[in-house]
Amino acid sequence: MIGTFINVGTILVGSVIGVLIGGRLSQRLRETIVAGLGLFTLGYGLISFIDTQNALVPLGGLLIGAMLGEWWKIEEGLERIGITLRNAVMKSDQENASQRRFVEGFVTASLVFVIGPIAILGSIQDGLTGNYEMLTIKAILDGFASIAFASTLGIGVAFSALSILIYQGLISLLSGFFSQYFSAGMMTEMTAVGGLILMAIALSSLLTIKKIRTGSFLPALFVTPLIVFIIERFFGGF
Repeated sequence: MIGTFINVGTILVGSVIGVLIGGRLSQRLRETIVAGLGLFTLGYGLISFIDTQNALVPLGGLLIGAMLGEWWKIEEGLERIGITLRNAVMKSDQENASQRRFVEGFVTASLVFVIGPIAILGSIQDGLTGNYEMLTIKAILDGFASIAFASTLGIGVAFSALSILIYQGLISLLSGFFSQYFSAGMMTEMTAVGGLILMAIALSSLLTIKKIRTGSFLPALFVTPLIVFIIERFFGGF
């Protein structure tokens, strides 16, 4: 859970900075920083993919996972969850302006930081392998986002760190429990397909080159290890 703790820390620090001096940071500077992080994320995803022992395995996992994701409409489901939760919390008209600003900061930041493939992907990797590099990347992104959110929505953004701690922490703990059932090959190929998804996130969300429904690729994280299991069990490995 080290990656989650780092993520919590960057959100808290970013929120404080945003409340104090966030308004002084230009939009141009923020966009340039996010673009730089996007380039780094793209490169990191490529490095993760290169470790594959057989490129056909993550390819198969990605394609089958994408078909399942589109069939189950995962991307749309994530968006609906976010909208539903936000509307449920923000529907009261009896709160004063200060309370509503606090709640909006908390809810908006929580949804942005929690609803997304990289939170799930990084938490699974952290729990299974102890590698928290992906969550560290997310932590940096969330830290800068916290500055932007807190500069307009206030200190409520800082409390979204609690949502991150619970959500990502539970995923990491559950993944750690199941890690004993994963072979080295399964972890390697899952990391490889995770790298492909990470590149999709970089191209779509950070560099905004092409809109990609990255949430639809999430089943690949489970399909790919299953493919490796079948190969190892019935065909003696790669």
